[in-house]
Amino acid sequence: MNFTGSEVRQFRRDGWWQEKTVGEIVHEHASRQPGAVAFVEDATSTTWAQYDVRADRLAAVLAGLFDVGDRVIVRFPDGAAVHIAYVAAERAGLVVVGIGWRAGPAEVAHLAKLSGARGLVTQAGINGGRAGEGLGSLVHVAVPERADGEILVGGRPAPPHDACEGWANRRLGPDDLFMLNSTSGTTGLPKCVMHTQNRWFAFHRLALEAGAMSKDDVFLSAIPAPYGFGLWTAHFTPAILGCATAVLPRFSVDGLVRSVQRDRITVLCCVSTQFIMLLNEAEENECDLSSLRVMFTGGEAVPYERARQFEELTGAVVLQFYGSNETGALSRTTLSDSPERRFTTAGRVIPEMNVRLFASELPGRGQPGCRGPLLSLGYWEDPEANNQLFTDDGWMLTGDVVEVDGEGYLSVVGRTSDFIIRGGKNISAPAVEAEIAKHPSVSLVAAVGAPDPVFGERVAAFVTLRPDRQLDLDDLRAHLQSKGVTKEWWPERLVVLDEMPRASGGKIAKGELRNLFTRDPGRNGQTKEEP
Repeated sequence: MNFTGSEVRQFRRDGWWQEKTVGEIVHEHASRQPGAVAFVEDATSTTWAQYDVRADRLAAVLAGLFDVGDRVIVRFPDGAAVHIAYVAAERAGLVVVGIGWRAGPAEVAHLAKLSGARGLVTQAGINGGRAGEGLGSLVHVAVPERADGEILVGGRPAPPHDACEGWANRRLGPDDLFMLNSTSGTTGLPKCVMHTQNRWFAFHRLALEAGAMSKDDVFLSAIPAPYGFGLWTAHFTPAILGCATAVLPRFSVDGLVRSVQRDRITVLCCVSTQFIMLLNEAEENECDLSSLRVMFTGGEAVPYERARQFEELTGAVVLQFYGSNETGALSRTTLSDSPERRFTTAGRVIPEMNVRLFASELPGRGQPGCRGPLLSLGYWEDPEANNQLFTDDGWMLTGDVVEVDGEGYLSVVGRTSDFIIRGGKNISAPAVEAEIAKHPSVSLVAAVGAPDPVFGERVAAFVTLRPDRQLDLDDLRAHLQSKGVTKEWWPERLVVLDEMPRASGGKIAKGELRNLFTRDPGRNGQTKEEP
């Protein structure tokens, strides 16, 4: 993204962009509140002073191995160590290639080649394992789990270092490229999105206003850190506020419940799939979720009925941002919005993002484009993808189809690629999912188009069920009929899964679900085809 000089000056003048970085803020907290908790991980805490010292130590090692501007892959299970590594790279003048822990070998190798990475930073003890599989040619830096352990380079102890020498000329600034992270890879190999820190400082300001957050809050970020939602909820906003963040190295609903209860979480940040799992658990078993004040969700379609039930059960207010890894946020809900607005829309359009709708084939709807302080720089070394991301006059597109009402509230109809086209009629997969999710037996749902030689596609529903529940296609269709759901939306195929496939960022991997029909056309589950 190439902003004009006047746009940049406006962003700074209006307070959206600033001069500090996360690394500088962490150092300030280490000086002012050294013993305060920065991260909680499995009941083990990391203080701001420990955060700062460990980042310095790793930065000094990285500075001795790589040139300013080099790309290094940082790949850890989610936890304090990954944020320490991000700050260390920033201080050493390096660009992080953030790759999720769940990414497969093909995705990791693709991103390594695409980014031109020179190094690999991982947790000690996993060299040659999942984090570094197929990446033996890179300089491997292994970080110990214990603060007093040795940093290894190529399996040997790192050379002696001076933690401060020469860093003033190396460290990145808030406008510099600091990270390449990937799209979630739900429909093939991902692209690398280019991030500055200032876009996330701007995002923080919006989040702060939306949830009335303060340094007294305790965050729980259940989203892997390399992805946009995980970045602002664990790396940026808690650091800027100076408050504690609980992180889950491996997501599980049991671990989520334990952390909420033990750490007295006030701000929960999770994708829709995760909060639905938490809600299901709380409905089945007694859980103390009374500490929760706000839950930010998103990353995939928010099922409004389940969000309403979550508020009723916990007392926490459900908020969301609408946008993408590329665009940042285009709209948001806030504490001042009515429940109806929060449950039935993606919030009011953010004026500073200058959102406009571009024509679509669907009447009264459009694909949103934007231009404002939250935008990424676009895709790394991918002119073809950037040509699709940007309009000719420099507006960044989301790939969604939305409606905006007279009061400025935005509703997502679906992705341009998330419509099921049955006999020439466009059916919104998120709308179908929202209705199926209301069935009392359904835990999670994903609707996709199943290939059909006559109609092109038919509506296929993949579901996981609540404990000790059953569901067949006739029961599901009868439920939808009783709710007055249009017959065109009724699934014609139903597949019950033990577990939904997930992309690297934790979202449901719809591409993998569609591929089930391609790889195994006979795997249609229960089928009822209408003429």
